[in-house]
Amino acid sequence: MKHCCVIGGAGFLGSHVVEVLHAKGELVTVIGRTPVPSRILPKGVRYIPGDYGERAFLLGALKGVDEIINLAYSTVPSTSFDDPVQDIIGNLPAAVGLFDVASRLAIRKIVVISSGGTVYGPAQDVPIVEAHPTNPISPYGVTKLAIEKYGLMFMKIKGLPVVTVRPANAFGEQQKPFTGQGFVATAMASVLRGKDLFLYGDPGTIRDYIHVSDVATGIVAALELGKPGSLYNIGSGEGRSNKDILDAIYPFARAAGLEPKVNILPSRQFDVETNILDSGKLKQETGWAAKVPFNVGIEQTWNWFLRAMQQT
Repeated sequence: MKHCCVIGGAGFLGSHVVEVLHAKGELVTVIGRTPVPSRILPKGVRYIPGDYGERAFLLGALKGVDEIINLAYSTVPSTSFDDPVQDIIGNLPAAVGLFDVASRLAIRKIVVISSGGTVYGPAQDVPIVEAHPTNPISPYGVTKLAIEKYGLMFMKIKGLPVVTVRPANAFGEQQKPFTGQGFVATAMASVLRGKDLFLYGDPGTIRDYIHVSDVATGIVAALELGKPGSLYNIGSGEGRSNKDILDAIYPFARAAGLEPKVNILPSRQFDVETNILDSGKLKQETGWAAKVPFNVGIEQTWNWFLRAMQQT
């Protein structure tokens, strides 16, 4: 039985990854920053609170572990501009320290979660393939790319079996709104709470929105069948603007007697206009495929937010 350590496994995406691994019968250890996990984890999953940037803690937590998935990251694209130096300090040393520790252990594979939405920068062609140039225009994207490069360096020099995945914009149940990341969650929560919504430009940016459960299965597919040293996009291959998202939400909002309040603001310099990912490489090498249609995922997510609102 394989034993996987999921760093950041109690977060939005991480908790879904843990569910997939648990359903496959793997032993799972989750490392998180809080004393208790912020989300309910499956029975039998071990939770260890602590700072994975501390070498002694990490060595103890990884005892007996065969695989690692690292989803930990302390900032989001918008906050990275507020303090670019903190974006580096808060993320890069811990990630590089993990590579160093893992390279000294018998790790079968380590999967690094990067960012398909920021590392590429302005798209030359869409959908974007993994060979597309990487010219990020946010501190977040620059740091994510640096972590990727360190992982590949440790693979070449120390033989660490690193696989990197670049997910698109995950959305779905349990995503926290108003964090500076996750337009679907923020839009739905704003409508339900009667708060103003803001679009930067009309119709806003175009992104590749994919249900979180499909991203989770894509990450596990890369863990199981991805080739060390390889990069894999995880996306739907379809682009939707912010306005498209609101148009998809409107029928549910109006059925609930709600009317969204939308404000159009000038475009922001650090927003890439279009980002759509080609996942053909992951599909070809692992057999992965997205299973949740966009309209189904939007309805499931709306219903979850509606229930959560009614319970508060």
